[in-house]
Amino acid sequence: MSKRHALEPLEDVADAPSPASKRARVEDEDMSTPEPPSGTTNGHLMLPRVRDRDVIDILGADAEEHAELVEAGALDEDDDDDENEPAIGAPRRQKAPEAGYTDLYLDTIDRKVLDFDFEKLCSVTLSNINVYACLVCGKYFQGRGPKSQAYFHALDENHHVYVNMETKKVYVLPEGYEVLSKSLEDIKFVVDPRLSKSEVARLDKDPKVSWDLSNREYIPGFIGMNNIKANDYFNVVIQALSHVVPLRNYFMLENLSSRPQLAQRFSTLVRKIWNPRAFKTHVSPHELLQDIALRSSKRFTLTDQSDPVDFLSWFLNNLHLAVGGSKTKPGSSIIQKIFQGTLKVESQEITARADAGDRLRFEDAAVKTDITKFLVLTLDLPAAPLFQDALEKNIIPQVPLTTILNKYNGLHAQEKMKNRVRYRLLHPLPPYLLFHIKRFSKNKFVSERNPTIVTFPAQSLDMAPYVEPNPKEYPPGEPIYYDLVANITHEAVKKKDDSVEGEQDMKVWRVQLKDRSRDEWYGVQDLFVEKERGETLFTKESYVQVWERRRGQAGPNAVNKGKAKA
Repeated sequence: MSKRHALEPLEDVADAPSPASKRARVEDEDMSTPEPPSGTTNGHLMLPRVRDRDVIDILGADAEEHAELVEAGALDEDDDDDENEPAIGAPRRQKAPEAGYTDLYLDTIDRKVLDFDFEKLCSVTLSNINVYACLVCGKYFQGRGPKSQAYFHALDENHHVYVNMETKKVYVLPEGYEVLSKSLEDIKFVVDPRLSKSEVARLDKDPKVSWDLSNREYIPGFIGMNNIKANDYFNVVIQALSHVVPLRNYFMLENLSSRPQLAQRFSTLVRKIWNPRAFKTHVSPHELLQDIALRSSKRFTLTDQSDPVDFLSWFLNNLHLAVGGSKTKPGSSIIQKIFQGTLKVESQEITARADAGDRLRFEDAAVKTDITKFLVLTLDLPAAPLFQDALEKNIIPQVPLTTILNKYNGLHAQEKMKNRVRYRLLHPLPPYLLFHIKRFSKNKFVSERNPTIVTFPAQSLDMAPYVEPNPKEYPPGEPIYYDLVANITHEAVKKKDDSVEGEQDMKVWRVQLKDRSRDEWYGVQDLFVEKERGETLFTKESYVQVWERRRGQAGPNAVNKGKAKA
């Protein structure tokens, strides 16, 4: 066919094909689809041409079906309206399971492999955002969308049930719907144990025994803690603090979602220690230890052993700030309200006078007095003997706790640097007292340990002789009784293949805890828990002690309250 001229009318051109009329685009779903014409053209089946979006949305075609329809000519790839839309849509998520399949895949859950104590990090991306736990193998994965790690794990391993570690919602993948079965409530409780106020109040009153999944018996609050490598110093401190009643109740009941991770993770660990429906008879402090290692610039880690007192001081001060405490205002947090007390320190410079017979005797000169706050009281042991007895055996000396407490009676002075110093406690005494019995000292060459045994009663320790009388705060002559709650002990164990002098002792830390509901004592060393006798607690080398003020006796401002009533 020859090309027509520009001015030549179209009707005069012979054999010119008529332009096809444009099809009307109708979006009405009620209109019936036109029947395909019978027969074939050029050997191909004539199919109705519809748009990509119609096939993907209405028929739900996948990638292979989409390619087949395009090759057959059933899809219009040149649709101008669909140029910016993807050819394959995302898989449609189900909002609910199909009828009759409400308990699908729940039989694949293995509760014995679930361990929610470790840090919530995706096992692939190491991200802590939007983490899900596979309830079949126990691994952590990030997200549940079509391109997430949990979605791929569900397709690759055929593991379909996942729980969100923050919202505690359970989903089935790859379908994506939420499971609302009550049979999963025990798993949600183990992820984040929550007790009511009445249940927390009965922890110290009703003796309770629980069983784990392996039918092993345990007592809530007296369970082992995993020693990952060398974090036994951390375990004993956390175990002791978890038995301080007001501190335990605060972190079990208070909502700390807006607080730093240190407070949140400590709260979670305390609730897991007192969990009456645990899957196993021990907990792992990995999650809290990771945050502590980060905040302390790796001063306290799970691979290197540290001193429990150093960690206790650091942890209480940082926990005080984490729950909203102030650096300048005393008593601004639950930590300071429980442990903080007041101490009077009198100091005087030592002068080189020939007629001064006693270096520690306070003279008539002016004495400098300071009032300071404390969280931990340090008690000094007398020097250990240098000689052996007649049988050539080392003598292990003993000293009563009341003797080393005389440091705070305001009468006995001590030499500190170039000053003579004496201490005196002031009213009001805190509800709980922390004693640090100083056993270790360092010089330029070696670290020395004092093995002196400190004898003490397990209850009725009178602190009145060590407090300066104040009739306005406390009735004079009235005893102030404290009872022992926790006792952290030290044990030196010799290493087998180590011949270096002074480096042969390995430190082993252990904590003794009181069960108030049964009036019994339990010793906890990492994963081992055993019953102990209260009469023999002092036979160990005490290092840190937690004393609780006895309830029912005259408290602070008792004199003023009595006058007000009169």
